[in-house]
Amino acid sequence: MDPTALPRDLVADALERQMRTGLAMLRDAVARCSDALWLDATPTNACWQIAYHALYFTDLYLRPDEAAFVPFPGHQADVQRPDGIGGPGDPADRRPVVPVPYGRAHVLAYADHLMATMGDAIGALDLASPSSGFPWYPGVGKLAHQFVNLRHLQHHAAQLADRLRAATDQGVGWVVSRPAPSRTS
Repeated sequence: MDPTALPRDLVADALERQMRTGLAMLRDAVARCSDALWLDATPTNACWQIAYHALYFTDLYLRPDEAAFVPFPGHQADVQRPDGIGGPGDPADRRPVVPVPYGRAHVLAYADHLMATMGDAIGALDLASPSSGFPWYPGVGKLAHQFVNLRHLQHHAAQLADRLRAATDQGVGWVVSRPAPSRTS
């Protein structure tokens, strides 16, 4: 069955619920990180980098295209990798490779912002579009791209939950579904 044949409201509601659920679980992992774990770069990327990266791309991909993206206040754009994930930098580029570490309060505020704007963002998407809106995802329709976005968010929420479990033996609570807030017209 063609998923675009389903009622748009049904698809958008399911997508919004699952995105909210993923954000809630990522937020829980962030809130439970100790200061030491938050900044621990023993793994390739510290928890702050994983959390910010996940939120940055969730936010970006909830837009019709890159031109429609407005970074969250406090975003550090003057770096080589503004999403926070490190890697080899360009030696000819004098800018830092990654931002100065974001604090947990900033990342939690970003997650809350995404929760508050999620419904409007999904409502503005043409889920039936044959294009993701991002040239680095050629041949991927907008709805399929939102599934990629959701999997990416869940991947990093699980990565943080695993680090938290390994460091503190604390788990992140399973969230079945996170409904949208009631909207009155």
